[in-house]
Order: sequence, then structure tokens, then C-alpha cells
Amino acid sequence: MIDLSEFAERGLIDPARMRAVDANAVALGLSSLQMMEAAGAALARAALDADPARVLVLAGRGNNGGDGLVAARYLADSVEVAVVAVDGETTPETAAQGALLARTSVPVHRVRCPADLSALAGLFDEADQVVDALLGIGAAPPLREPFGAIVARANAAPAPVLAADVPTPGCRADRVLAFHRPKGPGAMIAPVGVPLEAEVFVGPGDLLALAPRRADAHKGDGGRVLVIGGGPYQGAPYLAGLAALRAGADLVLVATPSPLPYPDVITLPVGEWDLDELGAEAEKADAAVIGNGLGPEAAGIAGALAPHCRAAVFDADALRPPLPVARTTVYTPHVGEFARSFGARPPDDLAGRGRAVRAAAKDGVVLLKGPVDTVSDGERVRFNRTGTPAMTVGGTGDVLAGVVGALLCRLPPFEAAVAGAYANGLAGEAAAGGRRSGLLASDMLTALPGALYGR
Repeated sequence: MIDLSEFAERGLIDPARMRAVDANAVALGLSSLQMMEAAGAALARAALDADPARVLVLAGRGNNGGDGLVAARYLADSVEVAVVAVDGETTPETAAQGALLARTSVPVHRVRCPADLSALAGLFDEADQVVDALLGIGAAPPLREPFGAIVARANAAPAPVLAADVPTPGCRADRVLAFHRPKGPGAMIAPVGVPLEAEVFVGPGDLLALAPRRADAHKGDGGRVLVIGGGPYQGAPYLAGLAALRAGADLVLVATPSPLPYPDVITLPVGEWDLDELGAEAEKADAAVIGNGLGPEAAGIAGALAPHCRAAVFDADALRPPLPVARTTVYTPHVGEFARSFGARPPDDLAGRGRAVRAAAKDGVVLLKGPVDTVSDGERVRFNRTGTPAMTVGGTGDVLAGVVGALLCRLPPFEAAVAGAYANGLAGEAAAGGRRSGLLASDMLTALPGALYGR
């Protein structure tokens, strides 16, 4: 395994990113139950650091509660332990841990409403250590009952409180044991076996940022994309435009001197490039994709239109110095375009390539296409392994540009580039059907919705 530890993320991690990393770890073969077992064992060890005689574990219905149930099972070998658990349907992993705990002598007191706590006052008063495993990352006030009542009891208890991963909102925490990465300042850290690859390589967790379309969504909510291209290479802007539609954009306009009969996109025929008209269209678009099939004129057009773009993907011949810079920018070069744009060919080794792309990403996100794509915003670096040798056929880069353009309507640029690279590769794999030759870029279009949003 190549050492990519220099690209590991540092510092605090937010709930959305932690969920993505967890999902990527599961995709790599580390089960949620394995992570829960490691977290609960670490939580038990931290609880014993206080040398308690009696420990009270407060367990919710989610996986944070499952961590607490694992901790109770380990603690039962050393101290007197009891569990106050919120009654109701749990996650499958927490249910499995509850079934294991039921095989021990640990008493589990189910609480459905605040009144159920009255008979349990002694557990709170007599505990030497309280473990808060009620609610995990992403929880926010106000708390529903009985969570609020349990938190009030824990806050009034004389014992110190050890929080599992993050404190339940409103619950005091004398110590916090965070799993894998800290979610707030001052936390202790416990590894739970998450492999480095779950952070530095793109995985299915990186698609979780794409929230499902609301039931009451209206036309336009998915975004408006303007594609500017064509001329010498007529099909390129249409591949980008159709890919943007398949990736979730609601309205796609293709400005081109070479109109083609695609009824799903709105074509804006241009004879001479009217930059004032195109600038006005760019101002109305949520994202623009510029350069596909434009040829030598691309650099001047892209440079003139960039200031009018809220967000833009610059591809193909638009990638010439001086590079255009929009308000939000993604560059999608292949190796040759990278060398032309940034002055040097990127190294062949993955670590060196990561450093080169990170150094290049000064004015926007850089998505360097290759057998392994490399994405950076100048700080973070992510590698994408999806794809197939069949995707060396012309047009697959235009599809990628369109996908990223559509995602820019809904995601920040780094997240859009990362998710776009991953889904584009998955679509290529699905369309190729295991073959290494014979793929058409247009074959990928119908595979894109499944790659991004499931089947």
C-alpha cells in the first residue's frame, strides 16, 4: 500500500464528513458492528479510568446507544453497572448489541416517558460514573422526551459524566471520548479501526451529501446549467449538457455555433460569440460548463465570461494560461492539460500527484483526470479509483464536466468535484459491463442517475 498518510484530514471533523467516512469504511469491509465494538470497548476503558464502583450507562436508540451497550457489557467484568435505555425501535446494530447484553447480568431499565424515571432516581444518585451514550453526531436541541428528562437527571447527578463521541445536547460532560476524530475541542480520541483509505479515497459515503429531492420540489430546484462549447467538436457540449441533466440539473442550456437536435436541452445558437449575451446567460445560471469542443477560441471566451459565472467548470481548451477564474471554480484537466495550465507535468506516483494537484489549486478546485483521479482545493486531497480503461474513449471527460456542473448547483466545489469523479467512474463501469473496449461516452448517460442516486 502506498503511504498516503500525509493526506489524512486533521483537526475537528463535522457530522456530515464523519458519516461519509463511516460509510466509506463500511464499503471497504469494516462493518458498523466492528466499529461499534471498538468504540464501546474504548468507552469502557475510559470509564474505568475514574476507578468507579458503580457505572450508569445512558443509552439511546441509535448507534451511539449501541456504543454504550457495548461499554456496559465490558464494564460488567469489573464494576457494578446498570443501563437506562430509551425504549423504542433501534438501529439494527444497536439491537444486536442489546441482544448480546441481554445474555449478561447487567440490568437494562427501559424508559418510554419521563414518569418512568421516578423509580430510577437511585441509579443516578448512587453512580460513581455516568456514561452519556444517548445521542450521537448530528443531534440538535430541542430534545424530545424522554431524552430531555434523562439529561436533566444526569445533570443533577453527583457523578461525573463521560460522553460517548459527542455530548448529548444540553448534557454536561466532564470528559468526552471521541471516536476516530474529534468533533469538538478538548475531546480524548479513541481509534475504532477506520482505515486511512476511508478518508483519502472517494467512496459511497461522499454521495451522502446529495440530499434526496423533496416531494414538493419545483422545476428549477435542481439548478440551471449553462454549457458553452462546440464548433470544432460538435458533440462535446451536448454530452456535457445531457450529463448535467442526468446528474440532477433541471434546466440545461447549450450555447454553441453547431446546434444539434437534442430535445432535452435548450440550444442557444451563436454565430459570432456575443459575449454580452452569454454573460447575461451566465449570470442567470447556477453553474456554467465552459470549453467543451470550443477549440482555440475557448481561452478568450472563458476568460471574458468567468467574472459573470457564480460557479463554473472549465474544461478542455478553456484550460490555457492565464486560467479563467469564476466566483466558484473547478478545473478538470487531463495530464496534458494540467501541464499546459500549471507549467509542469504531474508526477506519476500517487503521493507526488496529490502534492502537485494541491499546489496547483490556488484559484479553484482542481480535478486531475486519470486512471486514479486526484482532487484538491489547495488543502484537502482526495483520490478516486472508480472507472475503467474503456473510458479512454473521447467524450467521457465532457460527461464528467457536465456532472460536476450539475452538482455545483447543490454542493460546494470540492464536494461536487469529488462526488462527480466517483459517480462518473461508476457510470463508466456500469456502461462498459466489464469490457475494456467498445464504450461510447453516451452509454454512460443512462447509468449516471443510478451511480449518483441509487437504483
